[in-house]
Amino acid sequence: MKLGSDDSKADALPGSRLRERIADEVRRHGPIPFSRYMELCLYEPDLGYYSRAREQFGRAGDFYTSSDVHAVFGRLLARQFEEMWRALDSPERIDVIELGPGRGLFARDVLDWSAKQFPAFACVLHYALVEQSPHLRETLQERLAEHIAAGKCEVFDSLESAASLASNRIVIFGNEFFDALPVEVIDYRGALRVGFESGRIIETFVAPSAAEVEFLDRYSVHPEEGERVEAPLASLGWMDRIANVFQNRRGFLVLIDYGYTREEQLAGRHRDTVMSYRQHTAGTSPYQAPGEQDITAHVNFTALRARAIDRGLGPLALLTQSQFLIGIGEETQFADAFQDCRLPQERAKVALQLKHLIAPAGMGETFQVLLMSHNVAQEKAARLGGLKLAH
Repeated sequence: MKLGSDDSKADALPGSRLRERIADEVRRHGPIPFSRYMELCLYEPDLGYYSRAREQFGRAGDFYTSSDVHAVFGRLLARQFEEMWRALDSPERIDVIELGPGRGLFARDVLDWSAKQFPAFACVLHYALVEQSPHLRETLQERLAEHIAAGKCEVFDSLESAASLASNRIVIFGNEFFDALPVEVIDYRGALRVGFESGRIIETFVAPSAAEVEFLDRYSVHPEEGERVEAPLASLGWMDRIANVFQNRRGFLVLIDYGYTREEQLAGRHRDTVMSYRQHTAGTSPYQAPGEQDITAHVNFTALRARAIDRGLGPLALLTQSQFLIGIGEETQFADAFQDCRLPQERAKVALQLKHLIAPAGMGETFQVLLMSHNVAQEKAARLGGLKLAH
């Protein structure tokens, strides 16, 4: 990734309100941490990428998620959630809390398929969507209006609000949630700061904080000359919040994202993973068109797993999306994908979509699945379909 300061395209953007907002903060407080710059670009009210009334997802947006590929992703997870419900002794109510649900395609697929295939589970399922963006919350209210009217689904602006109404049996789910959280960037010259000079975005460096150094020592690596790595301190804060929700509750945590482990970093991989996406094209600079492009960083699963364990959650597995979905679907030969197909060409199309979700060349090996549990009998958790291919 190029994090350079010579971004003529960004400089040429006239009258950008967000750009001026960033410049104003720099003038008042001095150069800001990269995490603050990323937060402003993505989440600043009315100006940030996820806060504006625009299409970010699918063909008309800037990137695809698994739910954009085919409804089978939600259908397979519905099957997995139903198994989790049974592993929790089939309680009279179970709450699925989804973090960053976007347009609600996944939630709709889970709710619809559960009602069709798992009626007993559907009767006790309550679905909570945690979305920070007011624009996306409106989209969710519209797309899931039928389920909301039926009392099966609610939209919240915070995890804590959703948890306050949840039962004591829960599943917390996040698909491509942690990759969009702000990160600190640690360059071999120091902790990155974003500033303005003569109307241009520039980079400066300061000594890393104690928290940043501790993160690199425990969960990552220190950058060598010419390198930079991320310290996603905000992700640790989110894991603390998730763990708090599990207090006095039983359930599962399912996180799906593209990421890495510390062992992979030690082997020389996954250094400098900050990326930008616009119109389905990966960019090399997060400084181009602030608020007009997505900014992401690969997820440090070593840090998330360790933090969750420190906060009392039990580790089940870290496996690829391919292993996870094949484990869920193999017993039924992926009937969830093909059940609605009536013609051979329909089956062929769905087969290609399913292949994209599970094949190494598609999303299958790029995305990892972190599974954790809390107060669940190990022998029951071990029988989950998604764990069949876990090492």
